[in-house]
Amino acid sequence: MTDIAVTSETPSVAISENAAKRIAELLAAEDNAALGMRIAVSGGGCAGFQYAFSFDDARNADDRVFERGGARVVVDEVSLEFLKGSEVDFVEDLLGAYFKVHNPNATSSCGCGSSFSV
Repeated sequence: MTDIAVTSETPSVAISENAAKRIAELLAAEDNAALGMRIAVSGGGCAGFQYAFSFDDARNADDRVFERGGARVVVDEVSLEFLKGSEVDFVEDLLGAYFKVHNPNATSSCGCGSSFSV
């Protein structure tokens, strides 16, 4: 696996402390050192675009890898255009426990926060 260095010119995605802890826990349980949590953006959802979270040990040429405290987040180049400057967080509230993306590029989102528009 080759990590690509993040420079000030490279769009980035931040990982909150809560998200880093939860991702690291989930990755450790899988017992595969190459795994990362992939975040992708695709068309769909009630607001136009939606986030997809999955575990993936493959790396594509256009992937960017962001790390914090043992957590590894992988984002492809197309999704990164929608996610640049975002923060991935892990939230526990009355709705349950889930990953949430705080996306400064979203002009609106649905009520549950799983889809957005730009």
